[in-house]
Amino acid sequence: MTAAGRTSVLARCVALTAGAVASGCGSDAGDLQAWAAEVKARPGGRIEPLPAIRPAPVFVYEPGGRRSPFMPATPIAALGADPEPQQQQTPSRPREFLEQFPLDALRVVGTLETQGGSFGLVQTADGLIHRVAVGHRLGRNEGRIVAITEAGIALVETVADGQGGQAERSAELGLGE
Repeated sequence: MTAAGRTSVLARCVALTAGAVASGCGSDAGDLQAWAAEVKARPGGRIEPLPAIRPAPVFVYEPGGRRSPFMPATPIAALGADPEPQQQQTPSRPREFLEQFPLDALRVVGTLETQGGSFGLVQTADGLIHRVAVGHRLGRNEGRIVAITEAGIALVETVADGQGGQAERSAELGLGE
């Protein structure tokens, strides 16, 4: 909208508002009505046309010996029968109590330093507090505690790497998280 068009619209709004206020006062509003009629009689502004819409450029995929973008980079046959295998738990090792909880359901509520070493205090969702030490396991991905500091508990988890194998990843439970 051009500046003249905006001014015209603004003038009409002012005229209508002033007319409504003046009519409520009950006084002679002849000059106001004449001014409003004069503003309404002015020609409206010209509306500029919309810009032309250009179509998006067309892209034609020509493989030329490249792989399809809709197929995985690693063939399914190379991944094995199950592309996302379940965690291969160590069958000979009994599972610890805190391994039944996901890490986000556990909260570190404190740490203890004694002559025997460092301990972490981990609270489960049901409010119970468990004492853990380096080497203990927690979390569903065979998380093994590697360090306990004043800031929290550091651990290493074993997770699927998406190609049929496993990889280790670091995780940390901070104090008060």
